[in-house]
Amino acid sequence: MTSVSTKPDSSQPAAETSPALFDDWFDPVEAGLRERVRGFIEEMIREELDTVLARPRYGRRQEASLGAEDAGAVVGHRHGSRERSLTGTFGKTAITVPRARLEQPDGTTTEWRSGAFRAYQRRTLAADALIAGSYLAGTNTRRVRGALSTLFAGSVGKDTVSRVWRKVKSDWDAWNARPLGDEAIFRLILDGTVVRVRLDRKATSMLLLVVMGVRADGQKVLLAIKSMGSESAEVWRTVLDDLIKRGLRRPEFLIVDGAGGLEKAIAAVWHGVPVQRCTVHKHRNLLAHAPERLYEEITADYNDMIYAATPEEITARRRAFLRKWRIKHRAVADSLEEAGDSLFAFVRLPPSQWRSGRATNAIERLHEEFKRRIKTQTVLPSADTAAMLFWALLASGQISTRKVDCW
Repeated sequence: MTSVSTKPDSSQPAAETSPALFDDWFDPVEAGLRERVRGFIEEMIREELDTVLARPRYGRRQEASLGAEDAGAVVGHRHGSRERSLTGTFGKTAITVPRARLEQPDGTTTEWRSGAFRAYQRRTLAADALIAGSYLAGTNTRRVRGALSTLFAGSVGKDTVSRVWRKVKSDWDAWNARPLGDEAIFRLILDGTVVRVRLDRKATSMLLLVVMGVRADGQKVLLAIKSMGSESAEVWRTVLDDLIKRGLRRPEFLIVDGAGGLEKAIAAVWHGVPVQRCTVHKHRNLLAHAPERLYEEITADYNDMIYAATPEEITARRRAFLRKWRIKHRAVADSLEEAGDSLFAFVRLPPSQWRSGRATNAIERLHEEFKRRIKTQTVLPSADTAAMLFWALLASGQISTRKVDCW
């Protein structure tokens, strides 16, 4: 009987492992630069210390520096060096940092700290910006290591990405507290979107409430992003009160998604301001009240009404829509009547602005870009992270806003 063995034959050479893609790429310019980076950084730090002590290493002060004009000069002495590692856009390198003790007026001494190379610094700001930019571009924390492995030689992992991302929070906090008194806001667009976040170790749906303004010159600007649990009147009132507290002036026109809580909050703080109900949201509502076989007919009649050329034509087609659908499918007509005149508030604007004044499309586009960005993560670490990520995508330029068309 013949036995079958899976043990490799030691007489034959083992197959060589082929290098990964890009592993055998060599660039003499990059290699030469990285070899010289260490010496450049060390020389920069040494020169900084020489300037503080007013003498080079193993040197003495010039006699002129001992005059009355320099009586307050720093006095101190070097005492060795220490090894530090630094990761930058040039990769990871080890550098030798000189140490020194500086004498204080009370006779004590303190450790000298370099201004160029901060205490406990492990990465340059440019490297942190590159890591954060990769994360914002859609790479999740675990995949950043692979995406930047060639540049950083594997020294960046998911924990590093998380630490870098936490540094963004100081800018986020400052943005949330910035005064709005100097913003000449003509129009506000308010809407919400649902995101999945981790809460008490469980995936939970949370709402991001977004407020976007349109300046007097037509430029769109993000004003607020809040992570909330609902779209109730109390929740929206909290968002609006915060904007007013920071100096936001009364807008001249509002565009909303149709949430009842939002309309109540607006009535409480800005009574009398024209409010436009988003025509896109209302179209979805109409379809939700009808069987699928009527979708095409409802859409055709609705578009004829909404996109009519004059206010008179809009009024006539609105009446025709209600007459027809009260008979054909009353739930559709009732849904249109529920919106009332707020669905047609855009006619108060100049005709050139009707297109931008009908819907919350400016925020809807941001929602789409945001969800495209987070689809690699499915569930975000926390509700605060979701709001901060939405803001960072715009603040970093990953998503841009432009002026309103035909302003």
